[in-house]
Amino acid sequence: MSWADSLIKLSTYEVEILQKRLGEIADRRMAAEMKLVLLEAEGEAESQRAREDAEHGWYQVGFLEGLRIRKAATQIEIDRIADEEAGARDALSLAYEEQKKYEQVAEGIAVARRKEVAKQETAALDELGLRRAVGAR
Repeated sequence: MSWADSLIKLSTYEVEILQKRLGEIADRRMAAEMKLVLLEAEGEAESQRAREDAEHGWYQVGFLEGLRIRKAATQIEIDRIADEEAGARDALSLAYEEQKKYEQVAEGIAVARRKEVAKQETAALDELGLRRAVGAR
């Protein structure tokens, strides 16, 4: 295994790790967004109960204030996760670029080797042809 193959293998591993991390971040973001949706549904249900029961309406103001605070905290969490996700996407993009560079270097090395082998084969055939030409005289 050449050094280029080792670099490709390491960069592929790094890409896989970053993809896994990005997936975990996306899962956390979706869970936080789902939490926000559930809080909104909870607020709607509470408002409906307050409309149906006048006594329950007395507690609605406190509930809505608490709900507003929880929704704001959840939105802050979603924004923080979105920033983390953007950073992870950038890191993954850079890792892909590095991997492509290593693959291009490895391909360049392979092409150079094939050219050298072809050059040596051509030289050997030319030499064989010259020997036969000299021997035929």
